[in-house]
Amino acid sequence: VFVQSPSSRTGSTLYKTTGSDISTGQKFERRFKGDEVITAVDISRREVQLLFHDTDSYTFMDSENYDQFMLSAETLEDEQPFLYDGLEGLTALINEDELLGIELPNHMALEITECAPAVKAASSSARTKPATLTTGLIVQVPEYLTPGEIIKINTETREFISRA
Repeated sequence: VFVQSPSSRTGSTLYKTTGSDISTGQKFERRFKGDEVITAVDISRREVQLLFHDTDSYTFMDSENYDQFMLSAETLEDEQPFLYDGLEGLTALINEDELLGIELPNHMALEITECAPAVKAASSSARTKPATLTTGLIVQVPEYLTPGEIIKINTETREFISRA
């Protein structure tokens, strides 16, 4: 938020804000006068499970009342590398019975499916190698890890945290 003070006694303070539209994800910039009233949007957060996905959509189920919601694959572009069928512990953002998006947990445990062989004398030094996880996500992991191991990944930075 950028605040511009009035330049004269009769002027009003201006607030310049940036944000994104909840339903479309499109970014916007808007100015408001100091005396304008802004209506807040009522968004509820519900725990959901990813039931299944196909090429162009994902189907989620509310963990409490078993309602089902669909989101397009395009809407979930940033979250896709962490999603797999049956995944639980996701938070849905819902407005007027419409699923707007999901929030991933801060970290997730995923299995390494492919990586270079472990280096025999590897220590927990800063040397890393690329590893492919079960969802197709590729992350840098320490040299001593091998395929089949389960690791924790930070979902925001997409970085290795530790073994699970």
